Amino acid sequence: MNATVTPLGVGGFNLDDFQKNRGWFLVMGILLLIVGSLAIIYDVTATLLSVFVFGWTLIFAGACEALQSLWQPKWGGLFLQLTVGILAVVVGFHLLASPVAGALVLTLLLAVYFMVVGILRAVTALTMRFPNWGWVLLSGMVTFMLGVLIKRNWAVSGLWLIGLFIGIDMIVRGWSYVMLYLAARK
Repeated sequence: MNATVTPLGVGGFNLDDFQKNRGWFLVMGILLLIVGSLAIIYDVTATLLSVFVFGWTLIFAGACEALQSLWQPKWGGLFLQLTVGILAVVVGFHLLASPVAGALVLTLLLAVYFMVVGILRAVTALTMRFPNWGWVLLSGMVTFMLGVLIKRNWAVSGLWLIGLFIGIDMIVRGWSYVMLYLAARK
C-alpha cells in the first residue's frame, strides 16, 4: 500500500486501488439506497426486524462463547467467558420475547452508536481528504445529528425511529459511495 502523498489524497490512500475497485463503490451505493428506502417506507417493520436480528445474533454468539469456554476448562478466563456467553443468550431471548421493549433499549443504544460513528466519519473525512471527502463529512454530520435526535425522543418514538433513521443513514451512506465512484472515474 502506498503511504505517500498522491494527487488526490494523503496517508494510506492509493489512487490505483481506488480506481480499480470503483465499481464496488457504485454497487454498494445503489444497494444502500434501495435498502435504505425500504427501511424508511417500512420503518416499524425495519425496527422490529433489527430487534429480532440482534436477538438471534446474541443467542448464537453467546452460545458459541459459552460452548467454547467449556472446551477449555483450565483457561483462566473460564468463568468470565461462560458468564458473558450465558448473558448474551439470556439478553437475546429477552429481545425475541419482548421486541417492543427491546426496541426502546436498542433505540437508546442506536443513539450512542450514531453519535460515535458520525464523529468517526467526520474525523476520517477531515484528516484523510480523499476524493469527494465532503460527502463523507456530510454523512458523518448527518449520522451524528440523527443520534442526537434519537436520544432526545427515544422514549416516545422508539418503535419506528430505528427503522427510519437506519434508512436515512443508509441512503446518505449510499450517496457517499456513489460520489466516491464518480470521483474514481475522473
